[in-house]
Amino acid sequence: MKTLLKGISIFVFFAVLLNTNFAHSQSENSKISNIIEQKRSFNKNNKSTKVYKIQLFNGSESQAYRIKSNFEASFPQYYTTVVYKTPEWKTQVGNFKTRLEADKALLNIKEKYASAIVLEDKM
Repeated sequence: MKTLLKGISIFVFFAVLLNTNFAHSQSENSKISNIIEQKRSFNKNNKSTKVYKIQLFNGSESQAYRIKSNFEASFPQYYTTVVYKTPEWKTQVGNFKTRLEADKALLNIKEKYASAIVLEDKM
């Protein structure tokens, strides 16, 4: 009778212990799921994706716009912009999604604009 009582008490002890561990792991899983959902929401609201641009020129404003119009005449397929970042004006091409895509375009552009370089930027 004593051994049966010991066996039952040991069984109850382990059952309670396992149930506590199971409840704890369920709580941890829900916390992790909540954190993942918060991260997804943050990423949707704070888009700062990397893009690659080809910089043709940096210097004076008039020269930057002159290079832009010459470039657009030679390469109409690319989006071109002039931006001002203190203290210089910059003529930049494209918003390429990958470095490889920017490097491929750079090969064509370098034939006419030898000093062109690829830059990483954020949108």
